[in-house]
Order: sequence, then structure tokens, then C-alpha cells
Amino acid sequence: MKAVQKVSPKLYAYRITWSAEDEEFVGTCAEFPSLSWLEEDQAAALQGICELVADTIKELEQTGESVPKPLSERNFSGKFQVRIPPSLHRELATKAAEENVSLNRLVGRKLATA
Repeated sequence: MKAVQKVSPKLYAYRITWSAEDEEFVGTCAEFPSLSWLEEDQAAALQGICELVADTIKELEQTGESVPKPLSERNFSGKFQVRIPPSLHRELATKAAEENVSLNRLVGRKLATA
């Protein structure tokens, strides 16, 4: 039988933002997009979402369901494909040529500043 490696809730990607609609801080976790936690205090929102993720992980493990791998432990190749209209492809290739850079470099720079 394969040993199940437990995942630490500390390894996940958390974010705390202000919700004008709720007039509270909202805590979210990138790997668990359906979970959120509202609090008036920013630190309490972080603590709340961390505890909710920990409880969710525990429940998933108990029921034998898969637990999402933390983004911090995933390997990224640095490659992905995106489909764009041929006219935009031409426009970007032209811009890259004018700047004397590769199309990949131009697009990467644009994505980084988007």
C-alpha cells in the first residue's frame, strides 16, 4: 500500500484583500478557490482562511479524496501555449522585430507588466 504524504497548510498561497462590498477583509487560498474567510481584522482573516484550509485538508485526507498540491511545490516549465488571432501574432512579431528582441521576450515582458 502506498504511503500517503500529508500536506502542510503552511505551504499554500494565501491572499488577504479588502472587500468594499462586505466591508471586511477576505482571506482566500489559490489552491482552494471555493474557500474564503471574512473578518474585520486583516490578521484574523489570514488566521481564519489558514484554519479553514487545514480543516479542509484534514477532511479530504479522511475521505480519501485528493488534496491539491501547493503551488510552492509544483514545478513550472516556463512554457505555455496561448492562441491569438493571426493579426495580433503579426503585430507582436513586428513589434519584437522593431525592438530587436525575440517574440517570447516581448510577450514575456508584456505579461510581466500586465
